[in-house]
Amino acid sequence: MTDTQGEDFGAWLERQLARADMRQVDLAQRLGLTRAAVSAWINGRAEPREETKRAIAAVFDVDPASVYNRTTDIVSALPRQWHHRRAHLDGGREYGNAAAFAFDADLSVLAREATQNSLDERLDPTAPVRVRYVLHELTGEHLDAFLDALRWDDLRPHYAAAAGGGQKVSRSLQAALDDLDEQRSLLLLRVDDYNAAGLTGPEYEDGRYAAVVRRQLDSHKQAGGRAGGSYGLGKATLWATSRLGLVLVNSTLSEPHEGRVERRVVGRLDLPWHELDGDAYAGPAWFGEAESDPDHKGVSRSWWADEEETRALHLDRRSTAAGTSFLIVGAHDASGDAETLQEMHDKIVRSLAEGFWASMIGGKSAGALMEASVTTFRNGHVLIPEERVEPHAHHPALGRAFQAYLDGETVQELTAADQVAMVEVPLVVSPLKGRARGKGREHRAILLLTSAGDHDERHSRVVCMRGNRMTITEQRPRELPLGTAPFQAVLLAGFATGREGEDVELAESFLRASEPPEHDRWDRTEELTTLYERGALTRLKEFRTEIDKAVRGLVARREVVRAGGPAALRELLKLDGGGGTGGGKRVQGFPVVRSVQARVSDDGAWHVTVGIKLPSAEDPWVLTPVAKFDVRSGGRPTVGWAVLAASEACRVENGDLVVEPGVRNAVFTGVTDPATHPVQGGLARLVVDVQKARGGAA
Repeated sequence: MTDTQGEDFGAWLERQLARADMRQVDLAQRLGLTRAAVSAWINGRAEPREETKRAIAAVFDVDPASVYNRTTDIVSALPRQWHHRRAHLDGGREYGNAAAFAFDADLSVLAREATQNSLDERLDPTAPVRVRYVLHELTGEHLDAFLDALRWDDLRPHYAAAAGGGQKVSRSLQAALDDLDEQRSLLLLRVDDYNAAGLTGPEYEDGRYAAVVRRQLDSHKQAGGRAGGSYGLGKATLWATSRLGLVLVNSTLSEPHEGRVERRVVGRLDLPWHELDGDAYAGPAWFGEAESDPDHKGVSRSWWADEEETRALHLDRRSTAAGTSFLIVGAHDASGDAETLQEMHDKIVRSLAEGFWASMIGGKSAGALMEASVTTFRNGHVLIPEERVEPHAHHPALGRAFQAYLDGETVQELTAADQVAMVEVPLVVSPLKGRARGKGREHRAILLLTSAGDHDERHSRVVCMRGNRMTITEQRPRELPLGTAPFQAVLLAGFATGREGEDVELAESFLRASEPPEHDRWDRTEELTTLYERGALTRLKEFRTEIDKAVRGLVARREVVRAGGPAALRELLKLDGGGGTGGGKRVQGFPVVRSVQARVSDDGAWHVTVGIKLPSAEDPWVLTPVAKFDVRSGGRPTVGWAVLAASEACRVENGDLVVEPGVRNAVFTGVTDPATHPVQGGLARLVVDVQKARGGAA
């Protein structure tokens, strides 16, 4: 029999002795050996022979394979318990976890922060990380079974004591307890990820596990500089979303710990300082196995649960792929936007699509970084079937732009509505303090621009991202030409460009340093001003200016030809400038169309926005906009205006458009009256004639 790749013999044996409450000398006596021999095994200086291992198995009354493999603990499970941290000896008190107040207890914030953490821990770079959100409402016997598995009777006195204070957290806890008692209902929200690193590392020393479960403000990200998060605050949103301040964890590890990888389970509770039965408690508590290590006696540590335990705690995972499940006990949306299960389900779907649509798109040059879905249960039965988040369905124009970039199908200038234009935008990265001086290193970010979709409520913006393609911020370009047609644009910086190189790494670090804990903008931060030479904020302002300049350059030279159907208007506007050789004052040139935007509303009305460029004139231009339906033969029937309004640099008088002398650009809007339509608006093509008004001075 040969050893498999289990835990080191010494560490394994030391833990078995502690779990069995046996000393080294006790084992030595039972084996008929010296204590020094056992000590040498534990310290890694030697390993017992085969016959000695069989004797050790006999001492512990287990199969010899357990000693050879060392992938499980051979001593029976220790009791599960809640360990509450005692109050500080110096009298210090914390009335809640300050990190949890860095964010709103909003489902959209949770989806952003928790999913970002999953992206940052993606394990296999050739496959997406799979993120699954599961809402589960428990009532009746299902609720009772869960509370029993959670040892709720041991927790309730601490909750009651903590809720008795006068602080904000105490009042919130009391409300949560009252609702639980009155409604007999509890909402769980589980966040699962697969193809992620999992909570690896030891129980107390440095590692992913300790950073999440035992520490605050410890990011411990190992994503090769690509991590979206950097403050170590994002995990606090898990506890902030729990009305009870309670989160359970089940992790499948990418690297063995204690010879195992599956079902590493632990719970953490964040309460405010409180007193119970004459003892004072700091607030944090952990649910786990009673620690057998003498150095941490009385502490609760993570344990290797069996499948029955994970099912009872609603922590069972779909597969053995590495990753972590976080169960938020008593989940809620503090914003008040989502109260029913359907509303919460929909909000999580929208939030995932809003923040990570680009991460879920793959192409010829790079695959999708993640997949996401949301499912809702009630008492073990599916209430809302699993809904996969489809980025192209939520953001078709933005998705088209990014897809074209990944597939190498961008153009330099837009000539069709479905095309995507690409241009590089310079970002100068300031040098770090103490390094070589100078203006800095230039990084070429990527700007993608395409026509907005017909149903895009938000458009004419630039969505900015870096790293793992999470949306960081939106920027409204300044000084766009009047009448610019709606567009969607994406700005890729740092690793989001898909490129490699020193400038990419420098830009990634620079932009990450400029983000606050919410990672929702690029601006002044303490980290930015501390790490980088003076002028770093100016470089960011210059970057924003360059983005605006790049957008203006693309929209100014676009000539979009839209094919087919009423949703695409072409040559909609005809102008009669009123010039010529006849009476009246001669003017140089005629008004021309700068832009036309149009759509058909649900009631069949056409909505148009028309931008006009006018030549110089000594008198006001007086023009009459006339709407007509285009037909195959005969005259074009005129339709009436329900609304005709001036938008910029003009006014409407008695149905005419008046533009003062010296004005070179004007914009007006109009809405046709469906009652005057000879056919449905969606079945016709609209033509707008802008004619010289009768008796007009121009």
